[in-house]
Amino acid sequence: MTYYLPQGLPAPVAEADGVSAQFWGGLREEKLRVQRCSRCGTWQFGPECICHNCHEFDPPWVEVPAKGVIYSWERIWHPVHPALKASCPYVAVLVELPHAGSIRLVGNLLGDPMQAVAIGAHVSGRYEHHHDAQVPYTLLQWQLD
Repeated sequence: MTYYLPQGLPAPVAEADGVSAQFWGGLREEKLRVQRCSRCGTWQFGPECICHNCHEFDPPWVEVPAKGVIYSWERIWHPVHPALKASCPYVAVLVELPHAGSIRLVGNLLGDPMQAVAIGAHVSGRYEHHHDAQVPYTLLQWQLD
């Protein structure tokens, strides 16, 4: 298995209260899940136990297409973790999801780290499974369409 990011990074796991468990579990099933309040219809991310708009408790999780547009981006030159020292540069993107109320997710843009990147470019999600990790997890990476 080839990973976009090197081994040695901390594994993302749900918080002790389990609020983000649906998100991380969905990625392992190759499904992108975000919260949408059943009371007022507000979409939200990051995971919370309360709706950001109407304060209803436990907004449900809804599966949405892993497709979006680049809202912003950054070419990373300085590693934020020692395991990334040999991986710089890489491109981080802020992806807006039009099928989910235009909420935004941060991720990596796959491909040449020196590729041209444009705000508004369409991207699709790619699931990177780490089955062999001590605590198995899946990352959502992005690729230009």
